[in-house]
Amino acid sequence: MDSKMSFKNWLPLLGLTCAAFIFNTSEFIPIGLLSDIAEDFSTTEAHAGMLISVYAWIVMILSLPLMLLVSKIELRKLMLCTIVMFMVCQLLSSFSTTYSMLMASRIGVACTHAIFWSIVSPLAVSIVPDHSRPLALSMIVTGTSIAMIFGLPLGRLIGLSIGWRTTFLCVGIIAFITAIYLMSCLPKVPNKDGFTLHNLPALLKNPLLIGLYILSLLVATSYYTGYSYIEPFLKQVAGLSDGWITTTLMIFGGAGIIGSFSFSRFYPKSSFRFMNTVLLGIAASLLLFRLSALLPATVIMLCAVWGIAVTAFNVALQAEIINYSPQNATSISMSIFSGIFNLGIGCGTLLGGYVCTYISIDKIGYVGGVVAVMAFVYWYMRVKKLLQAKTD
Repeated sequence: MDSKMSFKNWLPLLGLTCAAFIFNTSEFIPIGLLSDIAEDFSTTEAHAGMLISVYAWIVMILSLPLMLLVSKIELRKLMLCTIVMFMVCQLLSSFSTTYSMLMASRIGVACTHAIFWSIVSPLAVSIVPDHSRPLALSMIVTGTSIAMIFGLPLGRLIGLSIGWRTTFLCVGIIAFITAIYLMSCLPKVPNKDGFTLHNLPALLKNPLLIGLYILSLLVATSYYTGYSYIEPFLKQVAGLSDGWITTTLMIFGGAGIIGSFSFSRFYPKSSFRFMNTVLLGIAASLLLFRLSALLPATVIMLCAVWGIAVTAFNVALQAEIINYSPQNATSISMSIFSGIFNLGIGCGTLLGGYVCTYISIDKIGYVGGVVAVMAFVYWYMRVKKLLQAKTD
């Protein structure tokens, strides 16, 4: 722990990390239970995968409008209301008896997701001293990694044992506990964004922010082309058992913690080299995905490298967006980032679904890898130069 941060700072930061854990667990759950959900509703895995795509598209479409709507609400109140609504939608998911009901409840969760990820990073850095801001950001992303280590695999185990609906119920219960905890320790934080719709054109004319947004779109598309179908890929192509699939997903998430803390240690010292490395790591992991599946050990090792690279990229990109956003538009900038990143998730899931349906599931890594190479080229030729111009 950071010795320069008080216990009073740590309490709400840990609560926000837990909130990030449950929101990401909820987002990832359909990935780990895709086969079971498809079987229960007598549909294909590609059709069940639409739960991921539609979720992402709703976040994409509503992130900015919802943040503009709630931009003047005090952040503590907004966070608590968002978590409570999230809990209600999880309960609706657990009671879904048709695919349409499940889809409707997931749309509700997506709306809370759109607000949560627009405010959690700005809220986290506002409740800690300035020198601890990189640590606060890495903690929030660590919540994502913990969701992948424990949330997704545990949700999958619960789903396989007593039904996928119980998994959603458990997430709702944890959300309720988290809301009570944050209610006791999260301080009031005024929403400093004096942002209105009239300010939006000026924000969107910022070439660096636009470059970062496009980069996030390309990386998210490449990543989710493969990751959305990792469970059936590991089962059908790599031939792993259910137990080893769960273990691999846990390793993937655990590696993300390494990526998160490598950001706080290495990115401030050499940001360009750091971004070069993680982007090449994402591209290489996807391009080697099929080849690695020849042996269980190699596919597991590759997933670990992939998890490190993706998480490191995600936290670094969020840091840059916060750093180069106008002070009165941080939440709005993050809402745009959330929307665009989720557009990439939806596009990647849809692209991966097309590959599974019309080509073969074992080709998802190659397709995602091509998009990842495009992301690296765009970073190197465009975004990196814009950042260098800012720092010179």
